[in-house]
Amino acid sequence: MLTPFFHHKNFMIAILTLLSCSILCQILIGVLYRRLIRETENMSATKNKSLQKLKLKFTSCRQLHETIPNVGVFVDKYINQLSIGRFPVSFFRHLSGQLTLLSVLVAGIGACLGIIRGENFLEIAPFYLISFFGLYLYFAISSLADIPGKIAMLRTNLVDYLENHLSGRLEQTKLDMRLVGMEKESGDKPDAKEEKKQSAKAANLPQDDDFRMPSEQKKDIPDFTPSEAEELELLLREFLV
Repeated sequence: MLTPFFHHKNFMIAILTLLSCSILCQILIGVLYRRLIRETENMSATKNKSLQKLKLKFTSCRQLHETIPNVGVFVDKYINQLSIGRFPVSFFRHLSGQLTLLSVLVAGIGACLGIIRGENFLEIAPFYLISFFGLYLYFAISSLADIPGKIAMLRTNLVDYLENHLSGRLEQTKLDMRLVGMEKESGDKPDAKEEKKQSAKAANLPQDDDFRMPSEQKKDIPDFTPSEAEELELLLREFLV
């Protein structure tokens, strides 16, 4: 039963190797995104260097600009720059598909060579079987890995953290720094009016109260003398009586 497989041993090894590498790429990408999603659930305590760089870059941009108009684009650029080793994740995604197609191509070449050699259907059937099985396994692993879904989830977590948590924390930090600066300034310098009075006393100069407007000075001066007030009171009594 397995004789046709061993009869085309070299082709079978090449096809299985290509399929295994293709599936391995899918698994690596899925594990990477899954790990990042788990880290983004607690971004404040993450130890992932890539996410720490993202936070530092976002903080630097917020210090240079008051706001970042499109945080989604900022996050998309980060996701597109993710890498495994020295190679970007997009390279492994394309490589996985290319290896699967290459395995199918090798299987087709083996089947054609078998037909040229005059082999019967049972002898070339393993090429078709392994091709169908490889394609099914590739799409099954791709569905389980759900890379597009993981990318969307990672993007949502990052945008939510940067917009709703880190931005508010940076704004609060700026406000606290401003308040501390104002308190330092008010603590280091006495009141301007009090300082002016102290300097005026030291130089024997008139105080601010001596430079009031005439209308303000008139308020302190009584309108009638005591004798005039007494006469006015007598006149009012006579009039009322």
